[in-house]
Amino acid sequence: MLNRLVKARGWQQPAAEATVFGAWERVVGPEVAQNSRPVKLEDGELTVEARSTAWATQLRLLAGSLLKQIASEVGHNVVRKLHIHGPAAPSWQKGPRRVRGRGPRDTYG
Repeated sequence: MLNRLVKARGWQQPAAEATVFGAWERVVGPEVAQNSRPVKLEDGELTVEARSTAWATQLRLLAGSLLKQIASEVGHNVVRKLHIHGPAAPSWQKGPRRVRGRGPRDTYG
């Protein structure tokens, strides 16, 4: 009954996109899911954040097989391209004001 409702309302694409986020481990496998997470899916382009830069490199090498796995699980043309990046770097920007300059280099001698 739920499948008929999804089909009648035309929700197939949003439901498939939600599956990418909701069932990430089932879609890509436990090892990849443990070391990455989907961040954004927009216009068929999925942004994935890896746990480390090494895992980001590994995922870039596996991008073709990951796209095939995702397509077999949620359908074709839901995800057409992957953008993979490593973890966000720490920021030195603290507080509401910031002065341009060289930053904390002189702090470390």
